[in-house]
Amino acid sequence: MMLKQIALTMTMILATISHVQAQDADMSFFITSVNPGNGADLGGLAGADAHCGALAEAAGVSGKIWRAYLSTDAENARDRIGEGPWMNAKGVVVALNVDDLHSENNKLNKENALDETGALVNGRGDSPNRHDILTGSNADGTLAGNACSFWTSSGEGSAIVGHHDRQGGGAEPTSWNAAHGSRGCGLEALRGTGGAGLYYCFARE
Repeated sequence: MMLKQIALTMTMILATISHVQAQDADMSFFITSVNPGNGADLGGLAGADAHCGALAEAAGVSGKIWRAYLSTDAENARDRIGEGPWMNAKGVVVALNVDDLHSENNKLNKENALDETGALVNGRGDSPNRHDILTGSNADGTLAGNACSFWTSSGEGSAIVGHHDRQGGGAEPTSWNAAHGSRGCGLEALRGTGGAGLYYCFARE
């Protein structure tokens, strides 16, 4: 009897682990849990993409091509991320396609815009507030400004940020990708408006 109970327990544990792994493997969207270390100087788009990939690999999701949702003069954020749909680490589909992502139908909010481990990202009212998410984009996903010298500057300048929790200050406080400009490009300047130099990552394939 005891052996049967142990076998049943082990089967349930293995089934749970298998389910979690399958769910994690399907993840195709997250907010970076950490900044690479130099504020908005992400090493350009290539450096930002590599950081997305490294975080995904560390979280156990491999075999995908990751792209940072960031705009430059060479490429708009909306054109970088593939066709969708995109799913967070908990299995929630946050957007079906590019048009859905840039509409009021998307499911981006504090509960769904999770980091690569499935953890919530601090928002307004939390300490510290980390809701400013780098995008350098207008609401439609096209370039706005020079985005901290197109993600190569940690000094003076500014980049448009969105609010993943859809609240706060700025010209468009409820926008996930175009709430307001940052005070600067360095990490301390980004923290000054409620951020941590985080950004969105999407699996292109």
